[in-house]
Amino acid sequence: MPIPNSQLETWSHQGSITQSSTTYQTIRTALLDSEAAYSSKSYNVFLQGSYGNDTNIYSESDVDTVIRLDSIFHGDVSGLSNEDLQAYRNAFSGSAADYTFSEFKQGVVNRLTNAFGSSNVSAGNKAIAIKANGSRRSADVIACYQYRRYTRFKSLTDSSYVSGIIFPSSWSGEIINYPKQHAENCTSKHQSSNSWFKPMVRIVKNMRTKLVNNGVIAGDVAPSYYIEGMMHNVPINKFGTSYSDTFVNCLNWLIETDRTKLTCAHQQYYLLGNSNVQWASIKCDQFLNALVSLWNEW
Repeated sequence: MPIPNSQLETWSHQGSITQSSTTYQTIRTALLDSEAAYSSKSYNVFLQGSYGNDTNIYSESDVDTVIRLDSIFHGDVSGLSNEDLQAYRNAFSGSAADYTFSEFKQGVVNRLTNAFGSSNVSAGNKAIAIKANGSRRSADVIACYQYRRYTRFKSLTDSSYVSGIIFPSSWSGEIINYPKQHAENCTSKHQSSNSWFKPMVRIVKNMRTKLVNNGVIAGDVAPSYYIEGMMHNVPINKFGTSYSDTFVNCLNWLIETDRTKLTCAHQQYYLLGNSNVQWASIKCDQFLNALVSLWNEW
């Protein structure tokens, strides 16, 4: 039998809001401290992830924060014409950064350690983890720098680019992402779907959690980021009427569509693939099949 609409309604609700907000503000305040080694540099602090996108569920505890160094950037010029590429090279020839990303990340680690204690802060492969303590939730801080995918370059004051983030990973090389575009596009989808999109994402995430808890799929099969990207591709006309109808319409569309054409929510590259920022097709297929079984065998 299908999952009752009452269960879907419960799963549609957003997780912690007040506690997550307080945690983010505490971390943001620490990162913006004037005593930080990087305080004189140009940088930006902002949210990413489920809480930042209003798609967090109760089982998700981490608050994801980005601190992006803007004093340096990596320029992707693969999309420029030969003329624009030459102008780019002329503009930046001989320029060298006097402050490195390694210095910046160490400064971030030191600042967080000073704020929360060495026993509560650890630098991992991708993020700097902060343990939960009292009312503060666990959190991940991504230290990164600006990534620019240029689409046009005539001069320093006459150019166009898509701004993202880039940071090194000891396991899989440099990671490039576009969290602000991801968040903006998810909000736009939510608005254009008459506020159905984000509750449906939360429903699918809760179904993922149940499948993991039941041992049907492994915990790394369907990360929240990829679920948001997958659902972002579903046409607007599949949302509405009821949670039951919307879930069935979305799932059927995802099963029947050409999934090689799905894009990430930020729409800068394909969702499925073999890079370190794409979802392996076999895992997406496994997740969709598990969703079908969960729905049919409830």
